Amino acid sequence: MPNTKSAKRKVKKVAKQAIANKFWKRRSKLAIKKMEAILKKNDKKEIQSYYSEFQSELMKAAKKGVIKKKSASRKISRISKKIKNLKK
Repeated sequence: MPNTKSAKRKVKKVAKQAIANKFWKRRSKLAIKKMEAILKKNDKKEIQSYYSEFQSELMKAAKKGVIKKKSASRKISRISKKIKNLKK
């Protein structure tokens, strides 16, 4: 239980940050799941149209600090590798 006024403010701030972090984490996970589902369908037009949005979602989460930048880059790289293999 916070005693000082600043500690009470900090508790409120951390609660708001936790909500924001959950939002961005969930959004990035949903983007990954959606991309995986599109890849399973082998719909090249849909893959091409969603890929830039997918990249954007992961990089936004990385920018916010919810996931690490290298982790986002690695996930994007792995998906792009799968896309490249589909085209063969």
